[in-house]
Amino acid sequence: MSPPTSRRVGRPRAQERPASGLPPREEVLAAAAELFTAHGYTATSTRAVAERAGLRQASLYHYFDGKEAILAALLEGTVRPSLEMARELVTRAGTAAEARLWALCHSDVLLLCGGPHNPGALYLLPEAQTERFAVFHQVRAELKAAYGELLEDTEPGAALTAEELALRTDLVFGLTESVILIRRADPARGARALAAATADAALRVAGVPQRSLTRQRREGQRLLAAWR
Repeated sequence: MSPPTSRRVGRPRAQERPASGLPPREEVLAAAAELFTAHGYTATSTRAVAERAGLRQASLYHYFDGKEAILAALLEGTVRPSLEMARELVTRAGTAAEARLWALCHSDVLLLCGGPHNPGALYLLPEAQTERFAVFHQVRAELKAAYGELLEDTEPGAALTAEELALRTDLVFGLTESVILIRRADPARGARALAAATADAALRVAGVPQRSLTRQRREGQRLLAAWR
């Protein structure tokens, strides 16, 4: 009887690529956001992320050097677009600072609530507080500072002391980021309704009187429409 032929073991096949049409790097980020928020960062391996993205694990390392790099990219992706918008709004002339602050809060909430997997919830990970994510924390601090600049330019903000302004900035910025917890508790909550309500509330925290709120909201909406 002839000896059994040995079965050659080849490279493992990747799963079928998702039909999202995203480039591979973006596919990795989307897969990681889903798995990190659904199963936890610690419990998710790079192999699982690669398989979900339809890639071999070795291919994933062509885009990221490990799981921490993926998380860093996801975290930075939740603040960089808002920072870019904030920088333009801070220097924009001809529009009341109150309306610009409303527009920033609204846009920031939409970004934090963007996509089906609530990527803003990754802020809450203990791992995200380590030195490895210093760039994310620096960008977030710059965004918070831009909130403070806009707040200082409002009529109520101009009357605040430095200490009062710092506290009011903490409150407005914290209010905006609180949507992370709201969305985690109620994923079905509409992002646009949440954004509008949060931006309204931010102006009230900033000290904008109720009688001015409708006008500032309308102007903020015009800013956002022109932005698109």
